[in-house]
Amino acid sequence: MVQTPQKEETVNKFEKLKAQKDGLMIKDELDYFAQIGWEAMDKTDLEHRLKWVGVFYRPVTPGKFMMRLRVPNGILTSPQMRVLGEILQRYGSDGSGDITTRQNIQLRGIRLEDIPAIFTQMRSVGLTSVQSGMDNVRNITGSPMAGLDGNELIDTRELVQKVQDMITNGGEGNSEFTNLPRKFNIAIEGGRDNSVHAEINDVAFVPAYKDGELGFNVVVGGFFSAKRCEAAIPMNVWVRPNEEVVNLCRAILEVYRDHGLRANRQKSRLMWLIDEWGVEKFRATVESQLGHLLTTAADKDELDWDKRDHIGVYPQKQPGMSYVGLHIPVGRLYAEDMFALARIAETYGSGEIRLTVEQNVIIPDVANELLPVLLEEPLLTKFSVNPHGLERSVVSCTGAQFCNFALIETKSRATSLMRELSQELDIPNSVRIHWTGCPNSCGQPQVADIGLMGTKTRKDGKTVEGVDLYRGGKVGKDAHLGTCVQKGIPCDDLKPLLKSILIAEFGAVEK
Repeated sequence: MVQTPQKEETVNKFEKLKAQKDGLMIKDELDYFAQIGWEAMDKTDLEHRLKWVGVFYRPVTPGKFMMRLRVPNGILTSPQMRVLGEILQRYGSDGSGDITTRQNIQLRGIRLEDIPAIFTQMRSVGLTSVQSGMDNVRNITGSPMAGLDGNELIDTRELVQKVQDMITNGGEGNSEFTNLPRKFNIAIEGGRDNSVHAEINDVAFVPAYKDGELGFNVVVGGFFSAKRCEAAIPMNVWVRPNEEVVNLCRAILEVYRDHGLRANRQKSRLMWLIDEWGVEKFRATVESQLGHLLTTAADKDELDWDKRDHIGVYPQKQPGMSYVGLHIPVGRLYAEDMFALARIAETYGSGEIRLTVEQNVIIPDVANELLPVLLEEPLLTKFSVNPHGLERSVVSCTGAQFCNFALIETKSRATSLMRELSQELDIPNSVRIHWTGCPNSCGQPQVADIGLMGTKTRKDGKTVEGVDLYRGGKVGKDAHLGTCVQKGIPCDDLKPLLKSILIAEFGAVEK
């Protein structure tokens, strides 16, 4: 375990538990835990250290765990998707999977006694969940159209994989980066439409030309938390799309690990360190860690397109091929869905399945002559290529059904309310509506046209589920975060309010 230099300050309880035992050591105890059962486990191991291998105890579903995978660049193979379906199948109605806003998948209903066998299954197809929770680097996002888009600037797939391999030691676990001050997000964008939402990542690479050479400008410090949300700021650095990206990620993580704030957990994200030092000192310290100076940023980046959602049928740069984007309502999948997606990807495409930060699925490499048959597949009545109205752009976190932090149920409410509004209104354009169950902002309401954050409020003298309303978030070119404009709206009063906003500001008309 890398020893983190401790400042002369009081550390929080999480720093104490990490100092007692590195979370990655839990790997060697999984067989034992499976034998004794979750109720006999040490509480700190159960509630915290299991997260270092991607296994999450959930008080709202005791005995039924969540498992968070690592899906670099959001790319899965059909065998991998089939294995995920097999894992969930054993749990019947308790088993489900959620596509996340980081191109990832979380499995639900997992039993602790099955974890060793599940890890063996996953390893057989190249899947890992190591270092996917607590104070580790989260799933690394990249352009969902990498290698497919004729207008692509940089193919992000290999770079994303190399960064993940560096951080996780090829998926086996790397104690160099298991004791960060807090979680850490990395994104690599290769196109022009900011498909990865660069502005909300701790480190993001965005395409830019420097003296006629294509590389990346680097932005740092973006994050959401219950107390503060900030967009990433320029680091004034440009790197080439090769090992320079991997080396810079390593150096930034080492600086953050060794110097990040650890006393107050609410002030432990990278931006707080940048605030304390200033971006110039931060950059100079990273250069010292690298052992050489960095190239200054290009004058401008190439993020100059509006955001695409990739739902529908679109031509690839490969002649005679198309990709098919399927709308997955609020990102929820079941075992039978996973089996069907695996079969469709193999039958009509190359066997590849891609996930997007909008919680949807892309089937690439479909020969154009096979498109008519694919579009008649029964699964596409559930996962449409042309979803109606507001359902197209709704995003939701897990919500109170499975998450003990959530203050309201989100996924079922979002699905039903968006369907009702779509039935009552004609809406000419897509409207991005994001739901999140609590201030941790996993559903990212700050990047939406309309963001809804769960809260508790009062109505008729009673405490009820409610939301705070966010407006003004923009993605794609000129991205910026929205702000809270109204607090404590009872969920029962939300429909008429949304209806009036959609009519007044988004051109909706009553049917």
